[in-house]
Amino acid sequence: MRVAILGGGQLARMLSIAAHRIGIEPWVVDPSPEAPAAPVARHVQGDLDDPRSWEAIAHCDVATAEIDHAPGAALAWLADRMPVRPGARAFAVAGDRLAEKRLFHELGIDTAPCAQADSLEDLWNGLHRVGLPAVLKLRREGYDGRGQRVIRRAEEASAAWRSLGGRPAIVEGLIDFDREVSVLAARGVDGDVRFWSPVENRHEAGILRRSRALAPEETGGFERAGRRFVGSVLESLDYVGVLAVEFFEVGGRLVANELACRVHNSGHWTEEGAETGQFENHLRAITGRPLGSTRLLGPTAMVNLVGIDVSPEHWHAVPGARLHWYGKRPAPGRKVGHVTLRADTREDLDGTLARAGTGPMPTAEASSSVELRHGAS
Repeated sequence: MRVAILGGGQLARMLSIAAHRIGIEPWVVDPSPEAPAAPVARHVQGDLDDPRSWEAIAHCDVATAEIDHAPGAALAWLADRMPVRPGARAFAVAGDRLAEKRLFHELGIDTAPCAQADSLEDLWNGLHRVGLPAVLKLRREGYDGRGQRVIRRAEEASAAWRSLGGRPAIVEGLIDFDREVSVLAARGVDGDVRFWSPVENRHEAGILRRSRALAPEETGGFERAGRRFVGSVLESLDYVGVLAVEFFEVGGRLVANELACRVHNSGHWTEEGAETGQFENHLRAITGRPLGSTRLLGPTAMVNLVGIDVSPEHWHAVPGARLHWYGKRPAPGRKVGHVTLRADTREDLDGTLARAGTGPMPTAEASSSVELRHGAS
């Protein structure tokens, strides 16, 4: 069985490692000779929108992607020759923040108030609808805090618009929230769905820094709603593979932020903290194999290693730590690896986090308050 992966970054690297473990041959397409997945997969060095790259993987049995903005032309060409999982509609939704919000609204899932901002006039009209402060986000390709500008005063709007190049965007009201959480699930070809434990996340400067798997008693009752929301997205998109949906928890309610139609950073803990990790279950799903159990094995957290002053040696002496290094050149704001941490109790886990210099997970990360609603964008 050969699986083609569009993109050769760290997610493709971890998918490839899992693929070898279960008897799958991974092929990756990426233009960089230093792509993180290149040492562990058959590497097709080429642009994702180059037909020659597509032809080089035409012999594969199924295709997937590690990026939300996979080129539509590539997906369509491959779909004529092999299953593409998840399908083109999922990538179209996940790759466009406006389409993403519209899907949430169609399914009755709350989001922050938002509006289309494809022109400066749209932005002014949108700010009138959502209020200030607000955040302007590119509709496509922005991630890890890139492609976003916070607008706190009306006179900042024009500069924010220019700084993003006048490209199509959306504007969202900022909201007060208790914590950031995500819900991940895998859906098989046969419609079988498996959920992992919900995850509590901490972001800094738009980059995910830490995640911790939550036991049922720590969810405050939102787990059932989270599963229902994610399940409705899976069903609506006829989705196959791993899906992640990020939420804000607001007084016990879930407000959808964004989705990712791929394996996700906040699911990295599953490699050591769940009976079957997200990478293996994604491969099982897209190749038509039975899904593995997602049972939580115990208190687990994940710490992202970001920047230029990251030392992997620091983590070798930390009890319960498992280092995952991506083989990337360190750079400011770049994820170069992550560490999963396991412990016998929540208290032990928080103690390990504190001794490792990361501290326990915070209980709140708040911004300015606005009304929650899910009207049409």
